[in-house]
Amino acid sequence: MRTRAAPRAGGAPAAGGEGWRARQGPQSLWEPAFYCLKVFLAVRMALWAFALIAVAVLPHAPPGGFDTRSIGYIPGPVGVPGWPAQAIAPGWHNLFTAWERLDALWFLRIATGGYATTDASAAFFPLYPMAIRVVSFLIGGHPFAASLLISNGAFLAALFVMYQLTRSELSEETARRAVLYAAVFPTALFFFAPYSESLFFLLVLASFWAARRERWAAAGVSAALAALTRNVGAFMVLPLALEALHRTLQSKPRRWRVQGIAWSLAPVAATLGYLWYWKAKSGDWLAPVHKQTAWQRHSGSPVTALTRGTRLAFRYIGTYPGGYHSLDWLIAVLVLAAGVYAVAKFRPSYAVYVWASILVPLSSQFAGRPLIAFSRYALPIFPMYWAFAKWTERSRVRHEVLVAVSAALLGVMTLLFVNWYYVI
Repeated sequence: MRTRAAPRAGGAPAAGGEGWRARQGPQSLWEPAFYCLKVFLAVRMALWAFALIAVAVLPHAPPGGFDTRSIGYIPGPVGVPGWPAQAIAPGWHNLFTAWERLDALWFLRIATGGYATTDASAAFFPLYPMAIRVVSFLIGGHPFAASLLISNGAFLAALFVMYQLTRSELSEETARRAVLYAAVFPTALFFFAPYSESLFFLLVLASFWAARRERWAAAGVSAALAALTRNVGAFMVLPLALEALHRTLQSKPRRWRVQGIAWSLAPVAATLGYLWYWKAKSGDWLAPVHKQTAWQRHSGSPVTALTRGTRLAFRYIGTYPGGYHSLDWLIAVLVLAAGVYAVAKFRPSYAVYVWASILVPLSSQFAGRPLIAFSRYALPIFPMYWAFAKWTERSRVRHEVLVAVSAALLGVMTLLFVNWYYVI
């Protein structure tokens, strides 16, 4: 009779892969798939309806925005080189066009016109715009429609992969709650918009799913594709190498996971390939880094970002623009708390992924708003949703409060986003 490995804290087994695989048992894929589809459709339709209303709630500004003496600056559509922003206009088309905002225009421009050395396009990694170009070709040359199909399809697939990974590591109930918390996270709107977050989320989850089954080639390829989607993907080398080492130390007799360690280098190789492209195109290996200055970003200590972000959040309470700082700070605190929990309760590879995904974005800062966009960059940190699920698992009240507060903040973020306010 086969015995299972004793689980460690957080539900991951202490022994190698066999005990972990045996723990899963024969389970149907239909129920998880149907649950993920229900959550996805519920949130997707709610955000469609909300966006349609939201674009008619606040006054519209012309392209570029304008200053008023009474209430200050009102933002308006801001285009990018080669892809002009469209003014907000009445009509049912806002169900879809309300999501064509801010960085989405950069992805669409790159997908249709490619990269240029004379603008900041190098800051946007290539896989997502390449996918838009391919899907656009397949559907008859509609890049915006292609971007929505990719983002929404990737997010739905990511929810399913996360469900499978979570119930293997933790439990069925934790998987269900993690899926819900990801879908209603305050910045989850970016999973549905033409942004690269959903594709990156899917690829990272696929990489971990494969690594936990010791399918090292699949894990490495998924991580390499993640590295071509967002810059932080290069740091997938750390959790993958650590997982291979962890498996080595767990095995008795000791068996080195040489393939795992070798494939963990794939995301680094992919990132170097993208940097080499810019060396050949512009002569600057670090063009993707240097072009961040277009958004007035600079390198700095994560501690400095958190300290200044906290100071600004409490300095401007109740006055404009203090709401932005408060939203940034509140979400950052939740993410950091989840990061601490991950270190204590989950496998080392997950903890390393969490903290790489926290520290790297916090090291790129905008002086006027130190935590800007961190709430979006935190979206693919899936162990964060596990931490929320563990915190609420014995309390229905906690669960309902978390969903209500998160959904309310998601509504606020969506209202601002579709009206061109800089929530990112």
